[in-house]
Amino acid sequence: MNAPSPPTADPPKTAPPRPSSGQRALTVALYTVLTAVWLGDVVSTGGLRTAERGWLLPLVSGPLAAVLLQLPYRYLSLRRRAWAAACGSTVLTGVMALRGLESGGNWGVLESVCLLILLARACRRISRPYVAVALGIAVLLGPLRLNIPHMLPVSFSLTFAIGAAVALGCYLRVQDGYQVRAVDRVRQAERMELARELHDFVAHHVTGIVVQANAGLAVRATAPEHIEPILENIQKSGMETLDSMRRLVRVLREVDGTPQRPGELFTELAGLVSGFCGGEDGMDATLTVAATARSARLAPEVELSVHRVVQESLTNARRHAPGALVAVRVDTVDGRLRVEISNTPPPAPPAPSPVGGRGGFGMVGLRERVAAVEGLLEAGSTPEGGWRVVGVFPALEMAGSAA
Repeated sequence: MNAPSPPTADPPKTAPPRPSSGQRALTVALYTVLTAVWLGDVVSTGGLRTAERGWLLPLVSGPLAAVLLQLPYRYLSLRRRAWAAACGSTVLTGVMALRGLESGGNWGVLESVCLLILLARACRRISRPYVAVALGIAVLLGPLRLNIPHMLPVSFSLTFAIGAAVALGCYLRVQDGYQVRAVDRVRQAERMELARELHDFVAHHVTGIVVQANAGLAVRATAPEHIEPILENIQKSGMETLDSMRRLVRVLREVDGTPQRPGELFTELAGLVSGFCGGEDGMDATLTVAATARSARLAPEVELSVHRVVQESLTNARRHAPGALVAVRVDTVDGRLRVEISNTPPPAPPAPSPVGGRGGFGMVGLRERVAAVEGLLEAGSTPEGGWRVVGVFPALEMAGSAA
């Protein structure tokens, strides 16, 4: 009889992450500002009261530039949209200048604003400087659509605007570099710490194999009928050891405070939740474990990952939602263990985080840890204003699945 194989169910499909409330607010604010600028273009265009039609081109090019600005990246890359905007604006300026079209006193403020935003994005995201140079030239040439008395002061102002856009883009580029390096440091720390766990996992399994082999030698002569179950257990332990080694060698890491030996997961979780309650901050938490979850058999590294997710989530709830009620629920879904940690909104806004804090990198380490054991981790706000973390982990066996 062969040992039962681990389930091969695919991880549950998840929807793409939704933008945060701050991102949605920034998007709405940007749309509002761009609309107001375009309405200002319409109101300030003297061409509306003339027989000339040169004023129409800037009023149309502005919305087109706004569409290029907000077009999703999956349709057109930033470099291509920057080139399209720069070339289109330059060609329009050349056509109006060569044909002597009167823009009605307005060269297209919305178009210039969109080009400046694209310039800042190009300085932030694109390493080749000629894209930013092309956008800057397009912005500077815009006033050529005006007559000479209006051209010089506008060009002078746009020069400062270009400098500000370049400075902003370069600043954000530097900050992005800091962020990437910080995330890399967190991931590297997690990998190096898990490397130390690899020895413990292998030693635990191999010790069991040696003990069972010695037992088989002892009963070989007196009770040969017991040899087959012992060999099956040795085979099963060897397969689990190989699986653990493959997962841990693939991605390596951990943090202090997790149990150093596998087993007794739900006792450890109960201790975590019990120690979390009763503090001076009035935090309270509940732990609910479904019967199907208690009967699930998990690999040792999965148990450690579950413990780590619950521990980090409780710590974050205490830090960011003091006084909130936290609920920890453990159940099963589609042959996998599901762990959910959610908290209600805090009674009062939390104190601001100190300068130099972790900055949310703990979640990066958690995702790395869960991915290492072929799990899935999601986190986000709840409709009520709280926070929810959900982890889904593979199980070796569920209730009733053993052969």
